Amino acid sequence: MNVIAATGNSGKLREFARIFVPFGIEVTAQKEVLPVLSVEETGTTFAENAFLKANAVYQLTGKSAVADDSGLCVDALGGNPGIYSARYCGEETPFSVKMQNLLKELQGIPKEKRTARFVSHICYIDENGVRIDAEGICEGMIGFEPRGSRGFGFDPIFYISDKSFAELEDCEKDAFSHRGKALRLLAQKLEEHQR
Repeated sequence: MNVIAATGNSGKLREFARIFVPFGIEVTAQKEVLPVLSVEETGTTFAENAFLKANAVYQLTGKSAVADDSGLCVDALGGNPGIYSARYCGEETPFSVKMQNLLKELQGIPKEKRTARFVSHICYIDENGVRIDAEGICEGMIGFEPRGSRGFGFDPIFYISDKSFAELEDCEKDAFSHRGKALRLLAQKLEEHQR
């Protein structure tokens, strides 16, 4: 079984491929099929944006498509950056700068009030247009400094227990992460759908 991943994010692509492998699902990158497609994320929720991306690929190819919309929701910032995580401080701004900016916004906020969560909403549309959604949430906190060199995005400042996401091995991260949870739930739903 093959699915087109509606993302240009190489980190997300690796996670999709890694987590789908045990379910016999092969992932094709969107750029291999629709190299110039860019979908404007005009939704007001993770679910709406994930659907916009998956549906754009499905409509243009007629093939199964999967898309993730995810982000970091920080309680002390009223849930921001949330759905605007990739566009926080500007889409072209490197994540090293975005993280420093976010840490500045949290300056003076004590550890117990730095609670946050990563949310991932995944939308899958099969070749018949059947839509299946799954969402995963990972609770954690924002550290006081970036640590680790693995992962991508805000991973170096998002901590679960005493480690940042960027310090975890791939298999550890997949077990806890928002995207890992959402993809496993999606894979279960796909199995039920195919019966």
